[in-house]
Amino acid sequence: MGPVEKVVRDDVEELGDLVGIEPSLAEMAYRLAREIDAGGGEEGKLLPQLNRELRQTLAQLMEGRGEEDDDDLGDLAEPS
Repeated sequence: MGPVEKVVRDDVEELGDLVGIEPSLAEMAYRLAREIDAGGGEEGKLLPQLNRELRQTLAQLMEGRGEEDDDDLGDLAEPS
């Protein structure tokens, strides 16, 4: 396992339980990170595209996480 894949796996692990499409997105992120660690294919020519895809995949994986936290805080603010 290369350094990028290790960091991606560590980051995904910190998210806790994955639900819905999150496991698939995590696997995509691992694969992209592995390809980046391997040099980016075609003598590195694919590296910029792989980096963009990895960023987008991680962003999509994180997309719903912040909203859940906001909802929880909103519930606390309402009187019972």
